[in-house]
Amino acid sequence: MLRSILAALDDTGGAVAARDAAIALAKRTGAALTVAVVLDRPHTQSEHEFVPVGGAAFKARRDAKLTAQAEAEAEAALAACAGAAADLPYEVLRLQDAPEPALVRAGAAHDMIVVGRDSTLGRELAEDEVAPVIERLLRDGARPLLVVPPGAALAAEGPVLAAYDGSAPARETFQLFALLGLAEGSPVRVVAVGDTREEAATAAAEGVACLRHHGIAAEPLPVACGDAAALIAAEADGIGARLLVMGAFGGSSLLRLLLGSTTDRLLRASRVPVFIHR
Repeated sequence: MLRSILAALDDTGGAVAARDAAIALAKRTGAALTVAVVLDRPHTQSEHEFVPVGGAAFKARRDAKLTAQAEAEAEAALAACAGAAADLPYEVLRLQDAPEPALVRAGAAHDMIVVGRDSTLGRELAEDEVAPVIERLLRDGARPLLVVPPGAALAAEGPVLAAYDGSAPARETFQLFALLGLAEGSPVRVVAVGDTREEAATAAAEGVACLRHHGIAAEPLPVACGDAAALIAAEADGIGARLLVMGAFGGSSLLRLLLGSTTDRLLRASRVPVFIHR
């Protein structure tokens, strides 16, 4: 079962939604909640930057300004979190390193990392509204992610759509989803896309069997032909899914999150939180 959650804070729409999702999940499951702000000292106080003659004073003033800005933004995010959490107890981490190594280390002590899809943690820029740290955490981190789009809520009720492609990462993601108890009693549908309906039905049945092995009843939802990302996103919208579960579609293409890959496009298209693991 889910025992500990790490939520990454900032002021983006996705991060605010992720914070609220983590709080709601912690209240429902009793999992311990830790929230983290990233101060990103390597980019606010870089010691390895080339400084021209006479530029030391300018760098010192710039670094001081960036540091003060990062600290002010962190305190504002923490204050907003305190208001949202109300009487829910939680731990606070002020991470000094850059987002990826900071969250990889902090996440090792938790069951899941919750992050906003457009989070700018530290001084990062979210290209096309997907935070770079998501790719890096999928590549280097050992913990699954819950990626939350701006404005999305992790509802307590409603169906879960679990996308399955027969890969080892998909099976591992299904296992983690089941072991962490994230179904929360919701009906689960396993969607699989194939070149033929028979191929899709075989994959969907395999995904259903994976979940059944862990005590979760699921309904197969085979879909034949077409764009996998578009079809899965449409199915999620069509059934009113509260959560999308998926693994490493496309193998190495997921780990690099190449533009146009099934995973990257699903992350961008999903209107609901996405539980994902490499």
